[in-house]
Amino acid sequence: MFLNNIRRMPIVSISLTEEILKEIDSLQKNLGFSGRSDAIRAGIRSFVAEEKQKEDLSGNVNAILLVVHNDEYDNQVNGIKHSYEDLITTHLHSKIEGDKCMELFMLKGEAGSVSSITKDFQINKRMDTVKLVTL
Repeated sequence: MFLNNIRRMPIVSISLTEEILKEIDSLQKNLGFSGRSDAIRAGIRSFVAEEKQKEDLSGNVNAILLVVHNDEYDNQVNGIKHSYEDLITTHLHSKIEGDKCMELFMLKGEAGSVSSITKDFQINKRMDTVKLVTL
């Protein structure tokens, strides 16, 4: 009887690289998660909250967009950047280590456009990090 009342969570299978697993294991240990699943669930909750925040944006906004990528993908960054020139007030490009580059975009404009440029970088699998901060 008791087993029938247990809430079962759906199981989702994903493939991860060894490097990502090591990072998750480190986070699990350092942040005190009871297991990999808890650490991954926390990451997903954070991602969902960030996406919801972007969906809730409206009107004109000021924002900072941070993008980290391998330098061989500069041309892809430039392609996206040129599509949003009217939104970008300042762009900084910096080599951060080895072949990694950091792009910092200061954005000012309509919330939908800020969300669009962010999504364009996020769906590009060659970008290592994409982080939006709205002001």
